[in-house]
Amino acid sequence: MTAETKKMPRTIAFAAAALLTASAAFADNPVNSTPSADEMSPSEWRRQQLIAADKSDKIMTEAQRLPGLLGRYLHMQINYDTNHDRAFQVIFGQYLSWFQTFIGDYPAAAASFSIAQPPQDDDGPSPLNGGYTARPAADVILELAKTRKAVFFNEAHSAPITRTLTIQLLPKLRELGFNYFAAETLYNTDRDLQKRGYPTAKSGFYIDEPLYGEMVRTALRLGFRVIAYDVESAGVGDPRERAGAETLYDQVFRKDPNARLVVNAGFAHVQKTGVYLRGSSMGEFFRKVSGIDPLTIEQTMLIQHARPDQDHPYYVAVMQAQHPAQPIVFVRGDGKTWTLKPDKYDMSVFFPQHELVKQRPGWLTLDGLREAYPVGSELCRNQFPCMIEARYASEGDDAVAADRAVLTVVDPNAPENQRILAGHGETSSRLFLRPGQYRLRATDRNNRQLATRDIVVGNAAATP
Repeated sequence: MTAETKKMPRTIAFAAAALLTASAAFADNPVNSTPSADEMSPSEWRRQQLIAADKSDKIMTEAQRLPGLLGRYLHMQINYDTNHDRAFQVIFGQYLSWFQTFIGDYPAAAASFSIAQPPQDDDGPSPLNGGYTARPAADVILELAKTRKAVFFNEAHSAPITRTLTIQLLPKLRELGFNYFAAETLYNTDRDLQKRGYPTAKSGFYIDEPLYGEMVRTALRLGFRVIAYDVESAGVGDPRERAGAETLYDQVFRKDPNARLVVNAGFAHVQKTGVYLRGSSMGEFFRKVSGIDPLTIEQTMLIQHARPDQDHPYYVAVMQAQHPAQPIVFVRGDGKTWTLKPDKYDMSVFFPQHELVKQRPGWLTLDGLREAYPVGSELCRNQFPCMIEARYASEGDDAVAADRAVLTVVDPNAPENQRILAGHGETSSRLFLRPGQYRLRATDRNNRQLATRDIVVGNAAATP
């Protein structure tokens, strides 16, 4: 286990705990996660969260020692299901959600850690007023990116739908001349990433989520120079934000003044102004260090949440009025783009609502770049739960999977610690894959190989 793997969740957990304690009006605050004043004091709530963070770190360290991703996930899920302490559920729910995204169980990840977006005092007026028109987000972003040296996208780590638009836009941004790509929590210890041409689990913390891996893989295949900028070891708040901004400038624009940069980072790291973790954001430090005003795209606030009461009222109203089939933004007649947080971001993206088939959301098609490929229990050889992974045939066995799905049979009479995927019992599923050649591999909880299969999806000649 790498040092990065051990320390990364700790920083995020403490950041979340600090925000929750302060009842901060920021996107890292899950709905109903803070107690009311008559339940316990803020100091007691913080104390309980810190205890929960210590326990979460320990459980995750135990999980990382297990052989294989499925076994690690199961260890995390069992610990979550059998500990109903409120503070633990809040903190550890975020940890669990990462592993749920890694195995491709996106609905479960949203349920474990879904970030509420209630109305806030710094919200701008509704985009349905003021002369704004809805337009495809991809078109508007590309138009505005033509005159920018840097484009910053943000994401919600437990909601990989916020990675889909970035993946779709990378080819067009490359055509516009963008030639550097940087992503949060990539490790600078993977010195062979550029040469190898594909990410592995050792390339970064979030990288084992298939869409995150696809984002980095796409950048590599398009010829972007991929940069590991995030200095997580600097700590929380200003030290980390400033160090990340300085690394971006030093690794990109100081070396290549004509460079054009795409950045993917979590939540408010990319905001241009305003208080972030009682200090400044990476985006604000970057503007000061570089003198470059990046095009900043907010993608985490106007998405479909696990519960309808977590959705922002503007999101509900826009979905009812527009019924979009693709991500949209709002633009005024004078070209001004609408944002939920004026001055902090250049625009806010509304992601469409989605339906589930076999517990897998339709946005995994990446707007038609990938297609559904059915997988069934015959690969599992009656060993449940089992995980089915697809890897590009051109990549090694260490590559981050192009997609994953877990199949299981749930016995409703089993004890709680054995009902691993209660409500998710499926003996068939769908993988979402680009046209091309792949290796399928099914493994059990002990990482034993159950079956393999070579497959061709769509037109093999269209392999990227």
